[in-house]
Amino acid sequence: MAQTERRDAPELPDFSLLKRLARDQLIFLLEQLPGKKDLFIDADLMSPLDRIANVTILKQHEVDKLYKVELKQIVSNSDQLCFLIRPRIQTVKWISELVNSDKAAGRFRRYKIIFTPQKFYACETVLEEQGVYGDVTTDEWNFYILPLDDDILSLELPEFFRDNFLEGDQRWVTTGGSALHLLQSVYGSFSKFYGIGRCAKMVYESWRELMEEGEQRTKQPEFAKVFLIDRDVDFVTPLCSQVVYEGLVDDIFRIKCGSVEFGPDVTSSDKSIKVMLNSQDKVFNEIRNEHFSNVFGFLSQKAKNLQTAYDKRRGMDIQQMKAFVADELKGLKQEHRLLSLHIGASESMMKKKTKQDFQELLKTEHSLLEGFEVRECITCIEEHINRQVSMIDSLRLLCLLSITENGLLSKDYRSLKAQYLQSYGIQHLLTFANLKQLGLLQEQQTGETLTVMESKVGKLVNDKTAGKLTDAFSSLAKKSNFRALSKKLALVPKSGEEYDLRVPRDMAYVFSGAYIPLSCKLIEQVLERDGWTGLEEVTRMLNGQEFAVTGGSSSSEARNKTDAQRIVLVMFLGGCTFSEISALRFLGKERGCRFIVITTAITNSARLLEALLDSHP
Repeated sequence: MAQTERRDAPELPDFSLLKRLARDQLIFLLEQLPGKKDLFIDADLMSPLDRIANVTILKQHEVDKLYKVELKQIVSNSDQLCFLIRPRIQTVKWISELVNSDKAAGRFRRYKIIFTPQKFYACETVLEEQGVYGDVTTDEWNFYILPLDDDILSLELPEFFRDNFLEGDQRWVTTGGSALHLLQSVYGSFSKFYGIGRCAKMVYESWRELMEEGEQRTKQPEFAKVFLIDRDVDFVTPLCSQVVYEGLVDDIFRIKCGSVEFGPDVTSSDKSIKVMLNSQDKVFNEIRNEHFSNVFGFLSQKAKNLQTAYDKRRGMDIQQMKAFVADELKGLKQEHRLLSLHIGASESMMKKKTKQDFQELLKTEHSLLEGFEVRECITCIEEHINRQVSMIDSLRLLCLLSITENGLLSKDYRSLKAQYLQSYGIQHLLTFANLKQLGLLQEQQTGETLTVMESKVGKLVNDKTAGKLTDAFSSLAKKSNFRALSKKLALVPKSGEEYDLRVPRDMAYVFSGAYIPLSCKLIEQVLERDGWTGLEEVTRMLNGQEFAVTGGSSSSEARNKTDAQRIVLVMFLGGCTFSEISALRFLGKERGCRFIVITTAITNSARLLEALLDSHP
């Protein structure tokens, strides 16, 4: 897009308000149990809680000791126990056992269970069955959204992906709807909804029901458009190796709840350091979306600039030195500390990636995406499996091969599956069943037969009944259609063209110029067309379930040119990668708009596949 068409990006809303709301509600709930109390916290709630209310705040509200929920006998001597947990039956059973053992020992305590983000009927049923319903008080902490950064919001529900897409458990759908409703009540109404995917449709319906129940507000919106997308619409993107700096840090060090722990190999000391990775870190903010090959050049330039800034103090008189120490020195020292950490992290990643034949892996991935030299790719994958390089990486390459090739030939499928089970253990048979169910790794035959039937039915009848039939067929065999989609949407740039990663020309730079993320391309196309018109063939290949609806805002026409119209909320249901976030930031710069990503959790290839592992010995 020409420079003249670009406008300054609009200001983003202040999401710190969501933290304050969550903190105030938690304090209110804790104060309902007056006096000293011990607080038991679910392990996966500890990091999000730390971002909302740290230990000091909890202590101020009479929390005496903090414990992690470990589903074993407790050592607390307090007369008041408070449990802050996710609504999981296993945890509720454990609490019931504690209450019953106290009753048997003749010990009287007060118990309070705070479920977050919401309370499920099944959990209350367990309390009733265990005979402790009258002994405990239950409450909800509606902690739906954790702001991880200026433009990233997370529901911190990694289990959403497996529960919804594999188990078919839709209990988190209402949580998604409630999160949207919270955003609307704080930041104003949405004027337009776009979406694709079965879960996206249900979350939209859940939000609409909440809207109809609640009071209508006419607050000026801070963002007007919402795009909902299911993770199973695009599995290729999370299965690719990430090469933007933030994505690579996540792949190697695992960013957890917006922070990362750098070990001694990065810090050049015997200690590990926990670092917050967000736009407050000036060094990180400049390199987070960069392709990794550009990062060293940037960091070395930054080091030179920093040295120049330090050198300024030479030849200063006392007054100038005083001003330098007061105004600049602290900032320079902080920048120096962060710079040395990111240089250490980059060196550590370089070493690890060289060791793991990273370039060979990337080459295989790019060949699969292009549909080029597939036989050589299969040989590389076999070698990877037989050398036992990495259990997850082997699985990732198998899934990528299956999706891009629309399933594997029977002989290849059986051979690769047998080799994988021999290398990593027969217990992974269950994992293969899970992958097949999700359409991530399957044989070609059955899928093709069903899809032929599906297209015939679709052509014969074009009404709601046909829609139901095609839904039924598509759920039986999830065909990826990646090649056709790639061609239709130009996801893979023509090979042979030079791609300058220092001056990216499109979103493909997040995968070294080899592939534009399908999810981001869909968002771009739909926003460009203001709907799905002209994308009928694409949606058919993605098993449909697309929608575009005008929201609750009636005066949207009058505000058509405002900043709110240039801020788009994109909701990923089932997880989102840092590569997709970087691609959307790039698209926003190109279009003079801003994207806010709200996701059920941050994901990557390892997290996605670990959620599907069923390797019980």
